[in-house]
This record gives sequence, C-alpha cells and structure tokens, in this order.
Amino acid sequence: MPSSATAAEPPAVDPSPRILFFAVFPSIMLPMFLAAIDQTIVATALPAIAAQLGNVERISWVVVSYLVAATIAAPVYGRLGDVLGRRRLLFVAIVLFIVASLLCAFAPGILSLTAARALQGFGGGGLMTLSQALVGEAVPPRQRGRFQGYLASVFVCASTFGPVAGGWLTQQFGWASVFLVNVPLGLLALGMATRLPRRVPAAAVGGRLNFDFIGLCLFAAFIAPMLLALEQAQRLDPATLPSAALLAGTAIASLVLLLRQERRARMPLLPVKLLSQAAIWRTDAMAACVGAQLVSLITFLPIYLQVARGASPGQSGALLLPLTMLIAVGSLFTGRMISFTGRGAIFPSIGMPVVVVLIVALALLAPRLGLRELPVLFAAIALFTGSAMPVVQTTVQFVAGPKQLGAAAASVQYSRSIGAAAGTALVGAVLFANLAAADPDAARLFGAIIEVGPRALAGLPVDRLAQLQDEIAHAFRAAFLMIAGFAALGSVLAWFIPVRRIG
Repeated sequence: MPSSATAAEPPAVDPSPRILFFAVFPSIMLPMFLAAIDQTIVATALPAIAAQLGNVERISWVVVSYLVAATIAAPVYGRLGDVLGRRRLLFVAIVLFIVASLLCAFAPGILSLTAARALQGFGGGGLMTLSQALVGEAVPPRQRGRFQGYLASVFVCASTFGPVAGGWLTQQFGWASVFLVNVPLGLLALGMATRLPRRVPAAAVGGRLNFDFIGLCLFAAFIAPMLLALEQAQRLDPATLPSAALLAGTAIASLVLLLRQERRARMPLLPVKLLSQAAIWRTDAMAACVGAQLVSLITFLPIYLQVARGASPGQSGALLLPLTMLIAVGSLFTGRMISFTGRGAIFPSIGMPVVVVLIVALALLAPRLGLRELPVLFAAIALFTGSAMPVVQTTVQFVAGPKQLGAAAASVQYSRSIGAAAGTALVGAVLFANLAAADPDAARLFGAIIEVGPRALAGLPVDRLAQLQDEIAHAFRAAFLMIAGFAALGSVLAWFIPVRRIG
C-alpha cells in the first residue's frame, strides 16, 4: 500500500489534462529524447569513428562508457533532485550534456572520446531520471499514467530513430555530427526547461545537504564491474571468462558493502527502506524483465532476420518497424486507460501473459512464417509489451510519495538498464552455447557477426551459408524461449504488485 506521505501529496498546478500537456510535457519531452537517442545514435557511427581514430579493439567502450555512467548517475540525480530541486538539477544535466557532446565531437582519440562519452552519460542519466520525476512532481497521480505513456513513446521512438539518424548524419557530415547535433537541441531544451514550475524541495534534512558519498562510490564499484562483465559475456569469447568472473566477483562484494552502508546512512543514495516495499521492488523487477525482453528482441532479431532468413539490412529494419513503433501505441493506450480508470497493475497482468504466448509462438513458428507474417507477430508483441511501460513509473512514484519521487524514478531507470544489459548477455550466451554444442565453427562465425555484422559471412560458399542459417535458426529457438522467460517472470511480478489502483 502507498505510504502515508502519499496522502499529503500536493495537488498539481492545473487539473486540466490539456493545459498540463502544453505546460509540462514539451519541457520534459526534449531532455528525455536527447538522453534516449544518444544511447543508439552512436552505433551506426562506430565504423567511421574506428576508421579515423584507430584502436578498433576499444571501440565498444564508446557505447559501454555511456551506459555505465548513465546508470551510476540515475540515483545521484534522483537523491539530489529530492533535496535541491529537480528543475534546478535539470539545468545542470542539460549543460553537462551539451559540454560533453562538444568534447565528444572534437575528441582526438578513442580514450578521450570514451572519457567524454562517460561525462555525457552523467548528463544523460540525469535527463532520463529527472524527466520521469518531474512528471510525478507536476502532474496529479491519476493523470500520471497518461504522461508516462507519452514519455515511454518518446523513449521508444528516440531509440528507434537513433541508428537511422546516426547513419545519415555520419554519411552526410561525418561522425562528429552525431554529437554536434546535441548542441542546438540541448540549448532548445535549456530554454524550454525555464517553463517548468518552481517548487520547494520536499525532502531537505535540517536545511542542508547530507549526501551519501560512500554509497555513491560503492554503487559505482557495483555498477561499473557488473556492466563490464556483462559486456564481456556478450563477446561470446571463452578467453574473456576469467576477467568477466573477476569483475562479477568485484560487483557482488561491492553490492554487499553498499547494502550495509545504505542501512546506516542518514540520507542513503539508495533508500533501502523504500526499495524493500513490495510494491516498489516488484515493480522495479518487472521493469528489469521488460527491459531484458525488449532490448534482447531489438538486439538479436536483426541478426536472425539477416542471417537465418536472408533479409537485407534495410529490409530487416523495415520488418522491425512494427515492433519499435507499436510499443509507443501500446504505451499511449495504457497511459490513457490508467488516467481514465485509476487502475495500473491490471494492464500488465493481462498484457504480459499474452506477450509470453506470442514470443513462444515466435520461437516455435518463426521458420514457418514468411517475411510478411513476421511483422504482424512483432506488432502484437509490441502492443502488449506497451501495457507495462507506463505502469512502472506511475506505480513507483505513487507509492514513494512526493519526498522521494527522484529516488523512485532513479530506481526504475537503473533497474531497466541492468535488466537490459543482463538480458542481452544471457540471450547471447544461450545462442553461443547452442551453436557451440552443434558446430564450434558456427559459434565462431556467429561471434564474428555480433562483432562486425553480416559482412562477416562474405565469401562463405552457398552450401555452407545455408547450413549456417539452419544452425542459427535452431539456436534462435532457444534464445526466443529465453526471452519468453523474461516476459513470464514479468507477468508473475505484475500479478503480485500490491497497489492495483492509483489515485
């Protein structure tokens, strides 16, 4: 049940959804768009970056550094926003993001670019967390579902648009343009943020800041090794297993120390008492499962379509459009239904079991479905996956109350990030294990596809390519069943979220 602080939550500025939309949403939408698109826009620019800067073996750090920094930044901005004010910190995050984008564009080497991307991640993590928390601050609980649906749509559309925009910008203006485009957009976001209402922070303690720096260091010592271990696991190279195991051990030890510290801190970075509430941890865990399911599908389906089904890169992108676009439709519909009915958890309780059935059908029937039928299945998966996305933030913020909106929003953000990273690593491991058991050479070729794309298959004889396609299609059956397992766990968690009504 929601805490007593929820009952004292102040009313929003205006109860009219139309006025709230034009007063709040544009100022929150653009920062969210910037943070989301920068997670994917760089992907298609990596070959050009490697060609100019060299150090190809370290090129993945350009992506990983952003993810690590953004995940670490989420609880920092969440806690500081609760104490210092979210509007004020949004300005800080935008300025940091703009400065880091300039440093990325003019980086002379891979190491300096990696450092600049980490700085950009610290800004992007703030944009993501504060955008979610500002909805809880400015919008009444009953209407938050509608706005969280809007934000979920912005996030998915930005993530989908990123690779397309990155490829076009790189081809037309060079790889630096994927970073320079953030400057005018960031300045526009800075101007629009001035329209947000000023509010007195609700969670100040004794009128001064008591920040948990020890907790921050331990959280960084947990997140960075864990994400790096998962990144190494995705390489599907047995030679990386010792270092991945060492990183995982470091992460576990840091997590144990972090939990001890957070129970003693006066203002913990991660509010353990909040996270121990059933409604919070079950909702966050559901967010991690949905993140694992969705990111795994978006990551590995293009490989399946191109290698096992013979689709071209452009054709595979078109085939995936229903998956990426209709999540936004499902999120918008669910958000409006939350605002209309006041109910939240019932939607993923119904929608996620349907997703399980659909992904199992994908695993069993994909080889028999033509390229015209597959997008229909992708569209259905997307629509029902959208039933979970607005519910997560809406439920967590409602239970947390106004004093811990930032911490609640941050908990969802890093849960999704960890779930996405762990999910893609596990699916990659399942694919590799199935291929290695049947044909070690197929496993090697699949690893090459993960690293450099379908061009790794250039020069293979036609009969060998056909055999490899069959082996990969069989391995993908196990991978899809693993993804269905993520959705199944999310379904169970949705049914056991104790808060069924919001507002």
